Amino acid sequence: MSHYAATTEQVTVSVDPVYLDDQSDVFAGRFVFAYFIRIENQSDTEVQLLRRHWVIRHSDGRSTEVEGEGVVGQQPAIAPDGMHTYNSFCVLETMAGTMEGTYLMQRPNGSRFRAQIPLFHLRAAAN
Repeated sequence: MSHYAATTEQVTVSVDPVYLDDQSDVFAGRFVFAYFIRIENQSDTEVQLLRRHWVIRHSDGRSTEVEGEGVVGQQPAIAPDGMHTYNSFCVLETMAGTMEGTYLMQRPNGSRFRAQIPLFHLRAAAN
């Protein structure tokens, strides 16, 4: 399993993607990947994840953008030296692709910033 990480304003986003062979169908062009996210707040103030923005690229050149509130139905507040973890999945129509994006984060004083989600590779049968 590959590990990817990026840090923005003392918030580190780590991603571990996994190919889900048992949920994929090569003949139907359905390649399913899970990804496990860890968001670590290494600052001295709380941060809250408000929104997500993903760019999903298929190996044939197509791309899709996904944007919305929070992650898996939550807008977690992460305490100083705390972390939030979750997992989700992505379905590609090609055997490989990439994902990357940002989380819109807010501090208690109302200031906002975009925490980078590192570009990570999705490859069928790459586990």
